[in-house]
Amino acid sequence: MDAFQLLPSDRNDRPARMAPLAKLPVFWALEGKRAIVAGGSDAAAWKAELLAACGAEVHVYADELSEAFATLMRDDGRFEHHKEQWSPSSFKDAAIAIADCQDDDAAAAFFDAACRTGVPVNVIDKPKYCQFQFGSIVNRSPVVVAISTDGAAPILAQAIRRRIETLLPPALKSWAALAHSIRDKVNARVGPGAPRRAFWENFVDRAFGAAPEAEAEAGLLADAGRIGTKHTSGSGRVTLVGAGPGDAELLTLKAVRALQAADVILFDDLVSDDVLELARREAKRMLVGKRGGRTSCKQEDINTMMIQLAKAGKRVVRLKSGDPMIFGRAGEEIACLERQGIPVDVVPGITSASAMAARLGVSLTHRDHAQSVRFVTGHSRLGELPEHLDWQNMAEPRTTTIFYMGGRTAGQIRARLLAAGMDGATPAVVMSAATRSNEKRWIGTVGDLADAVVRIGVDNPILIGVGQAFSQAQSKAESPVGKPVPENGHHRSRAV
Repeated sequence: MDAFQLLPSDRNDRPARMAPLAKLPVFWALEGKRAIVAGGSDAAAWKAELLAACGAEVHVYADELSEAFATLMRDDGRFEHHKEQWSPSSFKDAAIAIADCQDDDAAAAFFDAACRTGVPVNVIDKPKYCQFQFGSIVNRSPVVVAISTDGAAPILAQAIRRRIETLLPPALKSWAALAHSIRDKVNARVGPGAPRRAFWENFVDRAFGAAPEAEAEAGLLADAGRIGTKHTSGSGRVTLVGAGPGDAELLTLKAVRALQAADVILFDDLVSDDVLELARREAKRMLVGKRGGRTSCKQEDINTMMIQLAKAGKRVVRLKSGDPMIFGRAGEEIACLERQGIPVDVVPGITSASAMAARLGVSLTHRDHAQSVRFVTGHSRLGELPEHLDWQNMAEPRTTTIFYMGGRTAGQIRARLLAAGMDGATPAVVMSAATRSNEKRWIGTVGDLADAVVRIGVDNPILIGVGQAFSQAQSKAESPVGKPVPENGHHRSRAV
C-alpha cells in the first residue's frame, strides 16, 4: 500500500480510542457463590431474585419479609432465610453483599462491615455506600445487556432498555445458547482470523431471524467444515456501504454490522465522525475521499487499494456518503472488483435527497404537485454542467428535480431552467450539510437560486431542489407558527 498517497487528515488511519467511562461495566460470575441480602423489603426481594437468577446461593437476613419477598421465598427454593439481623460473621465466604437500609447510620454500618471483610457491597438507593451499581437489564441470557447512566437518570436507562428490547428478538437467546454449545467444535474445524470470523458473521445473520430449528447445529457445523476447507488467506471481500447524509442514527442495521465486521474501512471525506465511531475498534481506517475543488484520491488508486486489500484476505468496507448507488461511482468499483473475481456486495444508505425532504417535512412525490422525481448531477467530470441533460422535461411543472453537487453551477442551473420555460417563481430550496449540526437551508424561488448559493456558501455539499413539491416548505416557512421569514419573502440560510 506504500505506492498510494493517502489524503492528509486527522481521521486518516486514526486508532480508535476509548472515551472516558463513568463506571467500568463488569459481568460477574456468581454461580455457586454465597451472596448476602440484608433486609426484607420489596427492593431487597428484587435484588435477591436477581442474584439467584445468576446461580448464587442467596442468604437473606431479615426479621420480617414483605409479602412479595415471602411469596418469592415460598415459590423458589434457592434462598435461605435467616430470621435475624445481619452480623459481621454473615459476611464469611461471601462474594457479594446487598442491603436495604432505612437510614444512613445503618447503611454506613453495613458498608463498613462488608469493606472490612473484603466483600463488594451495594446499599440500595444510597450511592454513597455502593462500591458498584446495578444497571437496567435486557435479558436474552446468555446474551445480557446492562445499561447505566451512573445514577443520573434511571428513567432514561429504562427507556434505553425498552428500545434495545425491540431490537433483540426473543430467539436470540436460543441462538446464543447454540453458539455456546458449538464454539469448541467450530474452532476445531475453522482456523483463527478471517475464516473463523466469516463463519460467525454468517451465524449472526441467522441469529437475528427466526428461532433455530432442530437441525440448525448440524447445518452450522457443515458450514464450518466448508469454510475451513475452502477459506484461504486470499479470500477477502469488499462491501460498499452507504453512510447516509451524516446523522449516524440514519444508518441501517446492516451497515452497522458491516462496519463492525470490517478489517479495513476506506471512507469518503464526507463521512461523519459519528458514523466512523460505530466501526470495529480494531479496523484500519483510511481516508480516500473525493471533494470538488480539493486534493482527492484518484478513483484508479482507490480501486487498486480495494483489490490489494481483498486479495490479502481483508474484509474491506468502502464507506460512501449517502447511497453508494446514487452518484457514488459504485458501478465503476463493482465492475473493477468483479473483473478480479473479488466478492462484492452493497448495503444501501439514505440518499441526501431523502434526508433533505425529511428535514423540510415535504414529499418529493406529493400527488398534488409532482408525477415524477429526478436526481440529477450538478457537475460533470470537467466541473461544469453535464452536456446532455433534458432541461425541457426538468422544466415541466409537475416534475420534482434534485440537483446533487450543484453548488458551483447554481447560476447555470437557474439560467437553463428559465430558458427551458420554467416560471422563475417556481419553489426552490437549497440545503447544505443535511442532517448535520452545521446544516444550512434556504427556501425561495428558482429566480433567486444563484444568490441563495452565494449566501449559503459551497464549503459543504449542497443539494438544490426545484418543483412545486417544495411549495409545502414555502408554506411552512411563511406560517405564523413556522420559522421567521425575511422581508424579501425567502427563508434565510441558517444553521439548524
